[in-house]
Amino acid sequence: MGRWAPDARGRLERAALELFVEQGYTATTVPQIAERAGLTTRTFFRHFADKREVFFDGDAIPQAARRLLEQAPADVDPLALLRHGLRQVGVERFDGRREEVRRRREIILAEPALRERDAQKRDDLVRVLRPGLLARGVDPLGAALLAETSVAVLHVALETWLADPEERVFGDVTDACFHRLLMTSAPV
Repeated sequence: MGRWAPDARGRLERAALELFVEQGYTATTVPQIAERAGLTTRTFFRHFADKREVFFDGDAIPQAARRLLEQAPADVDPLALLRHGLRQVGVERFDGRREEVRRRREIILAEPALRERDAQKRDDLVRVLRPGLLARGVDPLGAALLAETSVAVLHVALETWLADPEERVFGDVTDACFHRLLMTSAPV
């Protein structure tokens, strides 16, 4: 194995996903993932704290949400800003990768430790959104509702997007979820 290899993180993610599908999450070890990727265990730990983080990418999404709230112009409507943020998540993480995302979700939902981590990541995102919305001048009740609702929409939209027989743009699905939530007749 060479000391440096291009796209080490991506190779580790692909190797992990292949092994999780082949032999299950619990049976897969970090050394197996590293070996499948043609890398060292040490390289794995440079990119991930543990094998769960192959799915959850540390705090990347909460940090992106924090930046979105901090950097947006003050006059942007908070709901419009959150809707825009969910569209960005779709572009960066989901669109064009539906089968990979589906396999990842199936593994997460089949493993109790991963479901627990998934719930923690949801809570982490809410804990970033609420104070960010408060800092933008949203009242405490409004900030709580917007934060919780946006995270719920993200997850419902993800389930809907994965179950849809036709692949749509993820942002269109999040918009449809918001429309439905706001009592419009837009189909989801």
